[in-house]
Amino acid sequence: MHFSPADKIKISDQVLSQEVSGETVLLDLQSEFYFGLDKTGTRIWELLQSGLSIEELIGKMLDEFEVDRETLEADVNALLGRLLDAGLVSVESS
Repeated sequence: MHFSPADKIKISDQVLSQEVSGETVLLDLQSEFYFGLDKTGTRIWELLQSGLSIEELIGKMLDEFEVDRETLEADVNALLGRLLDAGLVSVESS
């Protein structure tokens, strides 16, 4: 799935998250589905919680990680697609 840079991702009210040893575990209270995030996924989750647009999120990540923009955008889109498919987030288009 491809997201617009201006899109904002809203975290479902039915999701609990807990960081454990630098990684994050998400629990969908409705389906009781667990979803694990690695260190990079955890940072994306933290930025999503702050209400940034996808473009702002990618800008912050480019400042923090040694990665080219194309690779980062692909990785962010892939993770957001999986979170969306799992019902953990929704898209708020601008």
